[in-house]
Amino acid sequence: MENLLVHNTQTKESQAAINPEKALQLLKEGNQRFLDNATISRSFDKQIELTTGGQFPFAAIVSCIDSRIPTEIIFDQGIGDIFNARVAGNFVNVDILGSLEFACKLAGSKLIVIMGHTSCGAVKGACDHAKLGNLTAMLDNITPALDKVKTADGVDRSSSNIDFVNEVAVQNTHLTIEKLKQDSPVLNEMIENGEIQVVGAMYEVASGKVSFFD
Repeated sequence: MENLLVHNTQTKESQAAINPEKALQLLKEGNQRFLDNATISRSFDKQIELTTGGQFPFAAIVSCIDSRIPTEIIFDQGIGDIFNARVAGNFVNVDILGSLEFACKLAGSKLIVIMGHTSCGAVKGACDHAKLGNLTAMLDNITPALDKVKTADGVDRSSSNIDFVNEVAVQNTHLTIEKLKQDSPVLNEMIENGEIQVVGAMYEVASGKVSFFD
C-alpha cells in the first residue's frame, strides 16, 4: 500500500457526515493501518494551519497516561481528528466527564472510546494496594474492578499475576462505561437518542492491536 500525503483534516461538514458507527469504523481501520505499518503520511504543518480557526474531531478517547499508548498514532489519526483524555487507569471523574460533554455536546464528536490496556501500571498498583501521596486516592477509582474479578482460593491477586491484572483492566473499562452513563445525564441522553455511542476497548502493548468490546 502506497502512503498518501494528506493535507486536510476534519471539517464541520465532514464531521456532520460521520455517524457513531462510521466513527468506530474509522478507528478500527486506522489501527489496522498501524498494525500493517501502512499509516497515512500527513502534512502536519498544513493541518495546523487548517485547524487554527476551529476543531471538529469525530471521536473522543479516554485512555491511560502510559507512554506506550500514543492514541493518535495507534489509530493513525491526524491533528484535529480525535479528542484525548488521558489519566492513569483510564477512569472518569467530574473533570473528564465535563471534558467529554464538551467534546460531544458542544464540539460534535460522535463516539467515546474507553480504552484500557494490558500490563497497566495503575491497575498493578491497585492490585498491590499501593500507597504514595495522591496516587493512593487516584487508585481508589480502580479498586471496584478488583472486586469484580472472582478467583479461586489461593490464586495470586497481586501484580505478579499478569492474567489477573489484565482481567482487572477489562473490568475497570466496563465499570468506567457504567459510571459515565450514571454520572453524566448529558452523555446518557445523547446515547439514548442515538447521537453518540460509548464503546470499550483494550490495547495490547505487546502487539499494538486494539480490541473493541461487543
